[in-house]
Amino acid sequence: MSQETTSSEAHTGHPTAGLYFRIAMILSTVTAIEVGIFYLDWLGRWIIPVLFILSAGKFALVAMYYMHLKFDHKLFSILFVGGFILAATVIIALMVLFRSLF
Repeated sequence: MSQETTSSEAHTGHPTAGLYFRIAMILSTVTAIEVGIFYLDWLGRWIIPVLFILSAGKFALVAMYYMHLKFDHKLFSILFVGGFILAATVIIALMVLFRSLF
């Protein structure tokens, strides 16, 4: 078996251009929703957690598809998500500490 066959077989299952386009449209829609939410005054202090959740969803889509974590070894995903959880925990702890969350 040649080297080219092995390397091309290892990279099967990656997203097509159509899937990248659909993900880009989803990301654009979520961004438009985030911009719209920014103008809703009745949300008050709940705007921060709502925008955080929407941003985390966009982050997950970008990491899974555009950074190919969905198709790489699970260890890379665990390390990446672990860093994200650590950063989110630090941010939330600082917001609670300085009483800017609730």
